[in-house]
Amino acid sequence: MALDYQLIGSRLRQARLSKELTLEELADQISVSVPFLSRVETGSAQINLKRLSEICALLDVPESSILVGSSDTSDEYLEKDFGLLLKSLSPKTQKLIYKVAKIIAESEE
Repeated sequence: MALDYQLIGSRLRQARLSKELTLEELADQISVSVPFLSRVETGSAQINLKRLSEICALLDVPESSILVGSSDTSDEYLEKDFGLLLKSLSPKTQKLIYKVAKIIAESEE
């Protein structure tokens, strides 16, 4: 699966704006140029994971919410991610997973 840098940049921008930070303020805090950060937010420049992690820490957002659009702090993340995973599998494999999950659920009752 290839990373969608345009989507990652858009999520970073949304997170930055939710913290009411300007490009200049965030760029200064992570010691990068404003044009570079702007290119990251538009998806025309790639960001490495170390820098992404640094930005996420400053913006107080999980890396998962930026990379895949889900947050492990959200109650719905597992349902969404699991649903997407199931859709990517063959019907035969989906049926097998359903049967296993049903057995587990029945054993927990």
